[in-house]
Amino acid sequence: MSYAFPMSLQERDFFVEKQEMRNTRLTCSRCRRTNDYQLRWMRRTKKDRIPNGADERDRAMFAKLRDYLLRLDDTVTCASCRTRFEVPSHQSLVYLHELEGLPKDVEEDEE
Repeated sequence: MSYAFPMSLQERDFFVEKQEMRNTRLTCSRCRRTNDYQLRWMRRTKKDRIPNGADERDRAMFAKLRDYLLRLDDTVTCASCRTRFEVPSHQSLVYLHELEGLPKDVEEDEE
């Protein structure tokens, strides 16, 4: 059985995904010490053109999309007391235009 209705594209079809590690300064909830931790992030960069099979709704969505980072790690282990604690959820998505003006990482300079 085949359907005559085309499937709309998913958001991930519009992006190129690449994992990266970034340093983040966090405070342990138990011992209250602040340290730098490596967190995994997914960089989603908008493709240069819309994928094949897109309808008008997909074209409108593609025009509004922006590049962003999505945090993959939810917990880290404290470097001092070895207790696992959660990373604050308000830092789970960052638009790349918000990072402009901040110091660039070494990995980004090499690209």
